[in-house]
Amino acid sequence: MSNNFSNPTPQFGTAEYVGTPGGDHCQFCHQPIAGNYYRVNGTIACSSCAANTRGELAKDTHAAYTRALLYGAGAAIAGMILYATFEIVTGIIIGYVSLAVGWMVGKAMMKGSNGVGGRRYQIAAVLLTYAAVSLAAVPVIIHYARKHQQQAQSQQQTLQDEQRQLESESGQTPPSRPLQPGMNLGSALGKLALFGLASPFLELAGNPFGGLIGLVILFVGIRIAVRLTAGRPAEVFGPFDASVKEAG
Repeated sequence: MSNNFSNPTPQFGTAEYVGTPGGDHCQFCHQPIAGNYYRVNGTIACSSCAANTRGELAKDTHAAYTRALLYGAGAAIAGMILYATFEIVTGIIIGYVSLAVGWMVGKAMMKGSNGVGGRRYQIAAVLLTYAAVSLAAVPVIIHYARKHQQQAQSQQQTLQDEQRQLESESGQTPPSRPLQPGMNLGSALGKLALFGLASPFLELAGNPFGGLIGLVILFVGIRIAVRLTAGRPAEVFGPFDASVKEAG
């Protein structure tokens, strides 16, 4: 409540109509309405808040879009971590997390843009949601690869110890092995990223039924992000006479 008093700028995406216009209060600044009043998306507003709303309509600025991208990217990273963590901890691959990721990205972008949406916001939401879900496969792959590597190193160490023991008993000196060149870290991460981006479709090859369900759920999650970032244009009607009771 204190935020509404300190910041009377209309938040027309969240306000709700309460009560009748006669003797009512502005639902944005909560000040009593005397004389004329306006309707902002069906919500009672005073003349000052209605004017502010008109001034804020559809201000799709570069700053608003940049903030939306930053907020959306942060939500996408959080969603990727959520998706990957769930799969690593439970060992269950469940696509329903995609719905939460789409919701997180859409809400975050609207928070960053202060409610401004549109086509380019929707395109960014699609890309961020898909990237978050698909790239969640990368930390999962790294986790299982490290786990497998540790097991392989343990087995190799055991074999090397047994070989050294046999060689020491026979008095033979083991030949030195040349060092194997390691893969460039950047190249490895690049290949993992490409694999992650393609993983929703690659899963179709190994598990057609499960892969198809995963793609459908991913599409629904993307649709959620698209709907949220469409934006809600404010409609300002008025002025109306507060002394005259509205019909109905």
